[in-house]
Amino acid sequence: MPTLGTQNISTSYPQLLKTFGTGGLDGTLQVVTDGDNTSSALSVSTSGVASTGSLEVVGTSLLTGAVTFGTSFTASTGTATIGAAVIGATTFTTGFTSSTGTNTLGTIASTTFTSTGLATVGTLKVGASGPSLTAVSYGTFAFSGGTVQTHAANDSTTGTFALSCQLGDIVIGSINSLGSTTGTGALIATSFFPIATDVVEYNIIGKGTTTGTIPAGTIFATALRFTV
Repeated sequence: MPTLGTQNISTSYPQLLKTFGTGGLDGTLQVVTDGDNTSSALSVSTSGVASTGSLEVVGTSLLTGAVTFGTSFTASTGTATIGAAVIGATTFTTGFTSSTGTNTLGTIASTTFTSTGLATVGTLKVGASGPSLTAVSYGTFAFSGGTVQTHAANDSTTGTFALSCQLGDIVIGSINSLGSTTGTGALIATSFFPIATDVVEYNIIGKGTTTGTIPAGTIFATALRFTV
């Protein structure tokens, strides 16, 4: 706005901004207008500010209270980080969208959570009264092959491999060459369990009446850790 010092009131009053009411600011939002009563998108009061149009912030914004997104949150570039410790409680009524960068969410309370890309979750609660999944690890390991004895003869074929795990974790796995076992054929039982930190033992037991041979292959294993 140019300086008013050299202008007449009759020609410069449309440049002035004012509230619509006549009593000044109070606790009720009032639309800011110009001298001709043309309304802007901005409303102000002694307790808050509102905008009915687009709001652009060029610099850094610090939000210390609860933040509610009525439609969606979009991060076009960079890193979008949302957590209770940074901006308090955050509510997404429709969606969270980021075309690039990394998105970190603190606590998610939703009946439906769908991720078509890569999602990183700290602790995953399964059901209202179910357990919490706190850690998952996965790995593949070379299997050198082995001979499976007949049922109840010389116990079983065993071995160990390294996998991030702890005692008490649930380990599930498979060997991709079991389908080519000779002799005992499909009568094979396998089990995987941690015997020490980051060490998993596998047992292969023959249920048949003849000795079987398992060709070399790959073990695929996943360790799951749950807490109540």
